[in-house]
Amino acid sequence: MRIMGLDYGSKTVGVAISDELMITAQPVMTITRKSENKLRKTLARIEELIDEYEVSFVVLGYPKNMNNTEGARVEATMEFKEHLERRTGLEVYLQDERMSTIESERILMDAGVRREDRKEYVDKMAAAVILQTYMDSHPAK
Repeated sequence: MRIMGLDYGSKTVGVAISDELMITAQPVMTITRKSENKLRKTLARIEELIDEYEVSFVVLGYPKNMNNTEGARVEATMEFKEHLERRTGLEVYLQDERMSTIESERILMDAGVRREDRKEYVDKMAAAVILQTYMDSHPAK
């Protein structure tokens, strides 16, 4: 059993997958689309990855504002969650993603990734941070 973590953005979706023991999260890829409303290919690619990795459920980053309010990104994320659940038949859990991009940047900086190269990795690393946060707060039984 594996868990998929997603960092949903306006033009990208970062993807991470847990190991089989659900202890660690590994960044897998960033799915890019031309515009925010073009979800068909994005959902199809996520579905392929769910099959490939035998994913049991999905953890989706929940983009609350720093002051704990919900902004415009929350509405888009909730619509994406509904599309994802309908398309895959899997449960999608929400995980607070505040600070995940900052944490991802820090991890990449510590790993020596050059500033101009970080954009390529930050979304999938943010997905890994979101997934790892979920797994740390929900230990496997």
